[in-house]
Amino acid sequence: MAGFPIDSEVRHELERFGFDDDQLAQFAKRVGETSENFLTGTITPPAAEDVSTLPARGTPEHDALVTRGEQAIRDRQVGVIVLAGGMATRFGGVVKAAVPVIDDRSFLDLKHADVRDTAARLGSSIPMYAMTSFTTHDRIVSQVREERLERDDAKIVCFPQMVSLRLTGNGELFHEDDGTLSPYATGHGDLTFALRKSGILGRFRRGGGKLLFMSNVDNLGSTLDPAIIGAHLARGAKITAEVVRKEKGDKGGAPARVDGVPQIVEAFRFPPSFDQDTIPLFNTNTFMFDAEAIDRDFDLAFFRVEKKVGNAKVVQFERLVGQLTAFLPTHFLEVPRSGNEGRFQPAKDPEELKQRLPEITEILRARGIV
Repeated sequence: MAGFPIDSEVRHELERFGFDDDQLAQFAKRVGETSENFLTGTITPPAAEDVSTLPARGTPEHDALVTRGEQAIRDRQVGVIVLAGGMATRFGGVVKAAVPVIDDRSFLDLKHADVRDTAARLGSSIPMYAMTSFTTHDRIVSQVREERLERDDAKIVCFPQMVSLRLTGNGELFHEDDGTLSPYATGHGDLTFALRKSGILGRFRRGGGKLLFMSNVDNLGSTLDPAIIGAHLARGAKITAEVVRKEKGDKGGAPARVDGVPQIVEAFRFPPSFDQDTIPLFNTNTFMFDAEAIDRDFDLAFFRVEKKVGNAKVVQFERLVGQLTAFLPTHFLEVPRSGNEGRFQPAKDPEELKQRLPEITEILRARGIV
């Protein structure tokens, strides 16, 4: 690409992960943007009909949802996606999926055990897909082999998200202190694009797959629950987004209406004039997707993000999976945040894992995973 010389060996490695010259050229044109990422239009809290609450376990309503969800699993309509990409920086350069959590069992092992046990209990098979990145892919592929996470009834298949190169404030390629280029993963909004490019989504659908449950690898509370599947089917939306009660310190998205359309809105997209405290719910980045509905291209935005690399300020562009809700009919399902039924226990770094470990252990024991 003119103006951006990239060593052929480096280029070959980047192209393994979907590097796109034209996309980088567009990023370079936008690098000097000063406009914020704020949404325009009318933004309001979600309407009452946009949100339902998962019925309490043991109630007839909950039992009916479980029955419906279990049937979908027995019919082999359900697959599971675990987001395990990113830059592998928050655990000291160790790929998070491989970090030991309980009794030397890794995040990914515990995620797999949940799906494997559910498949065995219901006499079915549930394919698992791990979205990796250029920094995590090879390690996770090895981990799947080493930890024997290749069982036919819950086989993990890895597929990478995309990669691009960091830029300076002048729109030039940024170089690390050692002179090398600085690649980065372009965000979990790569999900549908990477699923399609890898052929995974097509194969899943051709095999009768209809529903995909997605969660972050570091949120061990977001187990595969037939009641969640049943709730998704009962509502008939193309996306079900799990939400919880907001707590002090939460940083992330929330359910809202934008010009009357229910969707997940990231915190940085709310304009300053909007009081985010008027929305008591918080996005967990756990979704149920209709597989057919996401099998197309979406005009997801690449948001300009400034980062620090060493002492240097760099610019990169990322897209977010939650923005899919702006394009497809979405329902918000409020789920318990904590306790034995809790579904939101993210562990973004070692300190948060240490803090949450007692509750994570209690949750996984209650569900028979450990």
